[in-house]
Amino acid sequence: MFRYKCVVAYDGSNFSGYQVQPNGRTVQGELEAALKKIHKGEEVKVVGSGRTDAGVHATGQVIHFDTPLHIPLNRWPIVLNSMLPNDISIKQTELVDANFHARFSVVKKEYRYKVYTSPYRDPFKHVYAYHYPYPLNLDEMEKASKHFIGTHDFTSFCSAKTEVADKVRTIEDIRFVKSNEELEVQFIGNGFLYNMVRILMGTLLEVGIGKRKSEEIPSILEQRNRINAGKTAPAEGLYLWKVYYD
Repeated sequence: MFRYKCVVAYDGSNFSGYQVQPNGRTVQGELEAALKKIHKGEEVKVVGSGRTDAGVHATGQVIHFDTPLHIPLNRWPIVLNSMLPNDISIKQTELVDANFHARFSVVKKEYRYKVYTSPYRDPFKHVYAYHYPYPLNLDEMEKASKHFIGTHDFTSFCSAKTEVADKVRTIEDIRFVKSNEELEVQFIGNGFLYNMVRILMGTLLEVGIGKRKSEEIPSILEQRNRINAGKTAPAEGLYLWKVYYD
């Protein structure tokens, strides 16, 4: 058996999320359907680096799968993409050791959140960025973001539906890139809880419009109560940008 690692990009607009569900179109479902065709009806399990929700995009999702087929590396993306719908693309494939695991070998992840602040909704952007037509105080937002850097219990900044008990995570960096009416916020950390990036972003936006102060962030972290943080920013602005491995 051979184990292959693939970097996958997808437009999450028309998916019910990454993970296979009983009802709903999913990224994992499409990938496994394509592999089933290639393997002449045999089921092939795909393992991803993590889940993304409905509407969330990815430029650097990582998967692995095991197969008895030995296809040249440069051919795997061509073969798979010929079987996949237009809103999923295999960007890169490599042969990896059997010990590699798309999820458990992850060292850190990078998510990016895109916002555009034009007064008018852009029909060509609305599923790829969050339309937030208000002036933002970026200095205050950056000041607030500094409180998230480091290792913290992020209970206040994850969904109540989060299944894991340990909510301690380390955020390595948060960067702001502003260009005209577009803002991209980059989050890099060793792992992120369910809805964590979207809640962090929703809170930062509330700081940006003066609804809350940057100095409140340490207290919200300490309270470990979701109700004290900001709203969950919409899915369409979020991208799983890159997954890092040793």
